Amino acid sequence: MYNNYDLLPYKEINGFDDQAFAGYESILSEINRLISGGKRIFVFDLYPGVDKEELEGQLKRLNPSLFIDSEECSFENNKIAEIFQDNITEDRVFGVMTYKKLEDCYEPSKIEKVRKLISDTNQGVIFIAGVGAGLITLGEVYFYFDLARWEIQLRYRKGMPNWKCDNGDESILSKFKRGYFMEWRLADRHKKSHFENFDYVVDANTSGYPKMITGKAYRSALHQVSREPFRLKPYFDPGVWGGQWMKEVFGLDQNTPNYAWSFDGVPEENSLNLKFGKVLVEIPCMDLVLYRPEQLLGDRVHARFGAEFPIRFDLLDTMEGGNLSLQVHPLTEYIQESFGMHYTQDESYYILDASEDEETYVYLGTREGIDRKQMEEDLRKAQEGNYEFPAEKYVNKFPVKKHDHVLIPAGTIHCSGKNTMVLEISATPYIFTFKLWDWGRTGLDGKPRPIHIKHGLKNVQWERDTTWVKNNLIDQATVYFQEDGLTLEHTGLHNREFIDTYRYTFNKTVTCYCKDSVNMLNLVEGAQVTIAGKNGEFKPFEVHYAETFIIPASVVVYTMTPSGPSEGKEVSVIAASVK
Repeated sequence: MYNNYDLLPYKEINGFDDQAFAGYESILSEINRLISGGKRIFVFDLYPGVDKEELEGQLKRLNPSLFIDSEECSFENNKIAEIFQDNITEDRVFGVMTYKKLEDCYEPSKIEKVRKLISDTNQGVIFIAGVGAGLITLGEVYFYFDLARWEIQLRYRKGMPNWKCDNGDESILSKFKRGYFMEWRLADRHKKSHFENFDYVVDANTSGYPKMITGKAYRSALHQVSREPFRLKPYFDPGVWGGQWMKEVFGLDQNTPNYAWSFDGVPEENSLNLKFGKVLVEIPCMDLVLYRPEQLLGDRVHARFGAEFPIRFDLLDTMEGGNLSLQVHPLTEYIQESFGMHYTQDESYYILDASEDEETYVYLGTREGIDRKQMEEDLRKAQEGNYEFPAEKYVNKFPVKKHDHVLIPAGTIHCSGKNTMVLEISATPYIFTFKLWDWGRTGLDGKPRPIHIKHGLKNVQWERDTTWVKNNLIDQATVYFQEDGLTLEHTGLHNREFIDTYRYTFNKTVTCYCKDSVNMLNLVEGAQVTIAGKNGEFKPFEVHYAETFIIPASVVVYTMTPSGPSEGKEVSVIAASVK
């Protein structure tokens, strides 16, 4: 293997070195400068999960005349729980997407009272801090403290409660559900409405050591990234079925028992690293999606999905591990009616690697001639415990090898088997997996993993049997174009899925077209390729083996060339776009 995966990719932003600040001392010094310049009202707006107590302790070192906690204007916790009960639901995993706004959590009379207090305070400096601080006023200087969703989840695991909750001891699944269906939606809408108002943006991902850039530097960086290839900051997580491939190939912590997932192509979850001189700033990639959706996605894709990034790439490692759970994803109408999402989790498995020492396989679709009612009964018995669901009696088991591409439209029973390295190419609503059988395993926390028989059986497409799967989902790659040094294959996806995928295999410079859609790609064979603008529009961008990268639709035309150790050699890249 090539062992050259970059664990800390960043985009260099020039021209703003003097507008980046690292650590509280530098940030407080800048605030002091503004106070000396006559500024009085400072607003510090926070994404839920930012450590407000830490921030307050630092800000009070500047001795403001009046310090206001904006969250004292919110409704009481039980009132907020009541407002969002239909979104949070009693389900352990799934809620319903909220369409409310952050201001729905705040009491207008309390906000007016605080505004009057500010108006009546004629002397000294006023600090307003907390989630929703910008609902009270934007003040004279407006700071926004941002946080990556992955960091929020890590803080949940360490005991941090959800915003306006006293649930520090609650399960990570319940906390994540509240974040996914409620908190993050409210916060993103609020943030989106104020992008042009930010005077400063603060990266609050590292406790005790925030980084800050000016609003001008922040917006300029997002403009730049929306016109160039870029990678996201990857993160990795162990799991009950996790493997050893990523530990070896990516150089991850050898003391971790396994790694099951790599998220390096999920803009909803991943971050962007932006480097301003010596200061490395991490911001959620969703900021780019929300601020520059048309340039990033393309006019056609933006019109269809709005400010949402519809494609995701992630890696599933079962090398020396176990089978994934047997599962199914909801049909479009089901996800719309049940969870408030307007498109569903269609997906595919691209086999990035597979064991050469034993048979590797995927489970896909129902076997012909099965007794549907008996299968349903056996799934329910297995859910109750003390019964091993006979998966191979009911579900097809197809052999797979390296570079196979298996298509999985929503409603198809599926799972990857052990000893495979899967590049999962799918639509973005990644949480909506209905587990039918998990091989009798418990989670890493020792608790039974959630099974969703009721949801799952309402979505299984029973007619997708052995013959149908062979004809529609297995071995569907066709040669689209071929010339000396280049083979371009159309590998999917299925007609029911909105994503198109093509595999480029080449040993020379090839020209690619965005076709008014964002392109998401991965170097699936070869050590390195260089991405360049057709006419030098951006600095050449290097990509290494197994790295996912994004080409904004605004790039329009780009080239790929084998480079470094791969110069003159054959490489392969899988590319996904919206049909």
